[in-house]
Amino acid sequence: MARRKAAVIGGGVIGGGWAARFQLMGWDVAVFDPDPEAERKIGEVLDNARRALPGLFDVALPSPGRLVMAGSVAEAVEGADWVQESVPERLELKHKVLAEVQAHTPPGTPVGSSTSGFRPSALQEGAPRPGDIFVAHPFNPVYLLPLVELVGGAATQDALLEHAADILRALGMYPLRIRAEIDAHVADRLLEAVWREALWLVKDGVATTTEIDEAIRMGFGLRWAQMGLFETYRVAGGEAGMRHFIGQFGPALKWPWTRLMDVPELTEELVERIARQSDEQSGHRSIRALERARDENLVGILRALKARDWGAGAVLAEADRHLGPPPVDITRPIETQRRVVPLDWTDYNGHMNEARYLQAFSDATDRLMEIIGCDAAYIAAGGSYFTAETHIRHLDEIRAGEPFRVETRVLHGAGKKMHLFHEMRHGEDGRLLATGEHFLLHVSLETRRASPPAPHVEARLAEIAAAHAELPEPDGVSRAIRRPG
Repeated sequence: MARRKAAVIGGGVIGGGWAARFQLMGWDVAVFDPDPEAERKIGEVLDNARRALPGLFDVALPSPGRLVMAGSVAEAVEGADWVQESVPERLELKHKVLAEVQAHTPPGTPVGSSTSGFRPSALQEGAPRPGDIFVAHPFNPVYLLPLVELVGGAATQDALLEHAADILRALGMYPLRIRAEIDAHVADRLLEAVWREALWLVKDGVATTTEIDEAIRMGFGLRWAQMGLFETYRVAGGEAGMRHFIGQFGPALKWPWTRLMDVPELTEELVERIARQSDEQSGHRSIRALERARDENLVGILRALKARDWGAGAVLAEADRHLGPPPVDITRPIETQRRVVPLDWTDYNGHMNEARYLQAFSDATDRLMEIIGCDAAYIAAGGSYFTAETHIRHLDEIRAGEPFRVETRVLHGAGKKMHLFHEMRHGEDGRLLATGEHFLLHVSLETRRASPPAPHVEARLAEIAAAHAELPEPDGVSRAIRRPG
């Protein structure tokens, strides 16, 4: 099957993002940009996209298409199934580029504009075929964020927009059909309102740029990321829903809480329209179901941020460090984990996913490494342990929110070798949930080969191994899977 081709006119941040999205989803791409640095800039965007975009999917992506830097608009658009104009926001420049695009493309070729502000009818003025031009406004980074505002002008046929929407969905994007032309469309108007208010807060000395950003990313930004504005407020209205929320907080629109005081009157007609649309949006779910969905989504987002030690996740990571690990007693199995099962660790069977048992045992191994002195500073200096072999037995179930602990024994610890045995037990009744047996080798991170550990690490590991040798051997050590029959 022949590959489809996308032409991207303008290779800046947005154009480069479009090129990456098309190419990594299997399209051939031709980019035209007169900037002599365009090829380097596009290449750097593509490097980031290759690293990040495939991780969004749990299936194999198509093989990447071919990307070429064209020497002209005509060369770029030749044979294109989609043209994306991404030149700077100057209407006269866009008119010139769109006219040149249509001079070298046949009728019916979709021509999307990345404009964040111009209406499609303004872009279509004077065009040879205005009906083929529409707004396809993405958000940066285009190769990761799904939203594309799809807006047609007076001359645009619905069939073309539906065709464009189908292409965008196949690229893994979310085409949001904007029902009426308006400057800056929808998403940027919302952003603009927040931006203008933020500028006033800085000017009036109420808050710094950092404080404003923290107010967003530590609070409502997290809610908006997974429920948007109206669904968030529906939940805030409790079981009575959106009508109750508006009745309770609607009067605040007349209070001077913002510099943007030009607000619509909350007539009965407007309240009814909002409430009806909110019911259509979320009324099929109970308030408790919405709250649970919200909580699960927030946990997933916050834990992703925590893994990167970023934003609100950095706050959680710092709380972990403040709480600290339990004390170490080497005369018994060492408690290397004590926690509850996070919401995002469960699977379709309603219990902890088998991969998360390995996660818990991996975290337990990391804690044991810290105890023997193989901590972050030691690893930064070039030494670490790599796992060479693992065997896990899944013995019982545990569900989201239930507590568990992991107790670790050092079965062998001498020279380059470390042999660990983890037991995971329920945090309330103590029943054995799983065991994990792990063999590790100390390595040099410079050579990536096995190497002796530092003397203080080797001595501490040998001390714990000697103490644990006095304990009864746990059930399941050196167990292997036997062939059936």
